[in-house]
Amino acid sequence: MGVCDAFEQFVRVGKPDAMNAPHPPKVAGIDSTVPAPAHTVASVATGTSPAVPANPQSAPGALLQDRLAGWVSDLTTLHELTERLARTNSLDEALQELLRAGAALVGARRGLVVLEPPDGRGPETTIGLGLARADLGHIETIPRSAAPHGGILDGLPGTDGIAVPDLLAEKGLDPRHREVAARLGYAASYTLPLAPGPAVDPDTTQAAEAARRLGAAVWLYDEPAEPSKRQRHLIGLYARYAAEHLARLLELERARASMATLSEEFLPSRLPRVPGVQLAARHRSSPHGGGDWYDALPLPDAALGLAVGSVTGTGPSAVAAMGRLRASLRAYAVMEGEDPVAVLSDLELLLRLTEPARSATALFGYCEPALRRITLAGAGHSPPLLLGERRTEFAETSVSAPLGMLACWEAPSVEVQAEPGETVLLYTDGLLHRTGDPTDRAFARLHAAAAGVPQALRRDPGAIADHILRTVLPEGTETTDSTEDVVLLAARFE
Repeated sequence: MGVCDAFEQFVRVGKPDAMNAPHPPKVAGIDSTVPAPAHTVASVATGTSPAVPANPQSAPGALLQDRLAGWVSDLTTLHELTERLARTNSLDEALQELLRAGAALVGARRGLVVLEPPDGRGPETTIGLGLARADLGHIETIPRSAAPHGGILDGLPGTDGIAVPDLLAEKGLDPRHREVAARLGYAASYTLPLAPGPAVDPDTTQAAEAARRLGAAVWLYDEPAEPSKRQRHLIGLYARYAAEHLARLLELERARASMATLSEEFLPSRLPRVPGVQLAARHRSSPHGGGDWYDALPLPDAALGLAVGSVTGTGPSAVAAMGRLRASLRAYAVMEGEDPVAVLSDLELLLRLTEPARSATALFGYCEPALRRITLAGAGHSPPLLLGERRTEFAETSVSAPLGMLACWEAPSVEVQAEPGETVLLYTDGLLHRTGDPTDRAFARLHAAAAGVPQALRRDPGAIADHILRTVLPEGTETTDSTEDVVLLAARFE
């Protein structure tokens, strides 16, 4: 339902005489006989005003102009608020915007929104405005049946909202509710369900209506109060738009969670324990599902195979291709892991035959912990980073094309000799791309982050990886607009 059409739902009041008063046409589909906005004068046509206008002929026209100004003001406000909401691209961000806009529309200072999808698939969350986590905890101690939003979440019929103008004077108020209200200092509340779809549908059953509800929003007043009829209408329009937007973000959030779970299932559930080396890995999937992977597998003669790589593309197909490629690399590593070039050559042939439309980068290392040595071969991949007490440097690897780009791939291997206590860091290009910097600056940022790892953290490869992630990506790895995965695999030699 459009915002303009929704204004026609107002009750008609104060209609001037059709024979004597001018009848202006509808503006943008809005009937001119809706009640005056809250900030305009009362209707003179109701007969309740003691004052008589100086010019009776011009009074109806002036009144309608005043009303029209109010409609335009309300439309402008709703347009601005809905546009701000439309720019949000995560559930938490949208819920916060909903609370802020709703508080402005109903004249409240604080509030909370409870997201509880009826299908039980989640996510379920509670977010507050002007309420600390402890305050939300106190509110959650109110029996669910005694809280208005609890009744809405449990399927209470009606979608017009629940106003409690004076909590302390409310008869039958649960003692716990009264105690929490006194502790937090609020005296009234207005609760509204969040349900996408039409506001009123006479053919909708109570069960179907409850099944649409995603949650409930509550706004809290410091003094006894309740929203006016016009405020309720405006917040109702906004809440229905917000519920539609939240429903879309909810499905997107679920899709992202499913993609991340699928991606994690294709990666090692745990890293092997091999004497002489400590391992740690960090993996962050992009919201769209990327094809970056890592692996660490024990090999004969107390050796260890280390690998990182990336498949082009995003989405389920890229994740599936990554899983197939990683499984194949494990098989080749077991058969001929001591020759990393042969492992990647076999992988390149497989990719060209089975995934002709894709290319991939990969780095495979045959690690001998007892000798603190790694023999590496790379295909279009960034060089490893060696971090120790006396040096922080990128390993020298040969420049080569990604797998699947040439008719036949081959590149020489290189050896990296580590000292006791040094850590070799393997990573995918997503770590560099998410910085947003040019390649040379991204490498410089990564080098500086590794060199700045505190001494107290250098004995733990997991702590090293976490420090580098925080330093290289200060805004975090959970960005909703990135198409890049991030993979770090750290091997610390004892």
